[in-house]
Amino acid sequence: MTNIEIGMMVAFILALVFSGWKLYAFMPKEPLQDDDTTEVSIEELKTIMYDVIGSGEFDEQSICDKMKEHPKFDHEHFWRFNHNRLKQLLNSHYIENPHHQNIEHIHEHINNKDQ
Repeated sequence: MTNIEIGMMVAFILALVFSGWKLYAFMPKEPLQDDDTTEVSIEELKTIMYDVIGSGEFDEQSICDKMKEHPKFDHEHFWRFNHNRLKQLLNSHYIENPHHQNIEHIHEHINNKDQ
């Protein structure tokens, strides 16, 4: 290898290391205050969802609206909550409870649990 090739290789490696360091510097180091994807936030949203479904709501859009009106719903923390997020919560519930096929099954399970 010639001196030029070695110099170019060193410059490339230094540029690669510098780029990696710059990317690392911009990555968040701790969770954001309004991060609604943590386990605690998901459980809080599921609790609110179960309260609304237990009250007799079966339509996804009305469940979403009622969840936003729920007293435990923190509008500043869950400001991103929308119908798509509700679908993610429902799918998560269906994965954890494969015997539940739809919202009516969740409602029956909640009401049977209370008795």
